[in-house]
Amino acid sequence: MSLGTTRRPPDRAPSGASSSANRFRERALSHRRRPLRLVLTWLLAVAVVAGLAWVVGWSTLLGVRDVEVVGVTGEEATAVAELVEVPTGTPLARVDTDAVADRVRERITVAEVSVRRAWPGTLSVEVVPRTAALVVKNPQGRLEVVDAEGVAFREVAKAPAGVPLVTATGSKGTTREALQSSLALLDALPHDLADDVRAVTVSSADLVTFTLGTRTVVWGSGEESPRKVAILRALLTTKAKVIDVSAPDTPVTR
Repeated sequence: MSLGTTRRPPDRAPSGASSSANRFRERALSHRRRPLRLVLTWLLAVAVVAGLAWVVGWSTLLGVRDVEVVGVTGEEATAVAELVEVPTGTPLARVDTDAVADRVRERITVAEVSVRRAWPGTLSVEVVPRTAALVVKNPQGRLEVVDAEGVAFREVAKAPAGVPLVTATGSKGTTREALQSSLALLDALPHDLADDVRAVTVSSADLVTFTLGTRTVVWGSGEESPRKVAILRALLTTKAKVIDVSAPDTPVTR
């Protein structure tokens, strides 16, 4: 009886060695792919930024579709909107808001203006209109509404309710000096008194008279205004129809 030859199984690499080799190959492939991934990531980022820049700065997707005027209404709002002069579809990001504000500011009725972008497609124009402080008669005999800075911004047939009418007499006529004297008077008076002024007569910078409700006040010049205000308040408690504080050391009532 012969003994058969014993077969030995083929040699195999240890499982630990095979796992290490696989990991090495994976790391090698990963290192080779990393530059490609970085390039692709960079190209994608550039493409996204370029796309966003195009959408914001050159396309009509975020273009001007509406002009919103805040602070005034009606015909005044329409007139302001016409001064914007930004074509529909202009990319909102490329609108020169300072230039728009300058154009709107040219309108004499506008005191202040600010322009801002309201995404995605609105240009907002906020206007502060001039407010009436006085009404004066111009050299042509027409009545002009003047604001607190002395800017005439509208003509009217008669003085609006609550706005004092300035009458300049003597050689001064309706000069700038008369207007400034009237504005200085309103600035010197406290609000509760200034709101009751109905008419101002100016014969010179040193002789200003005004009506306060049903009373006449001879103010004189703009000197010593705080003292004149204090004396006027005291004398308003009397029944005097005329109060003269032009010389505050010797006030007169009658």
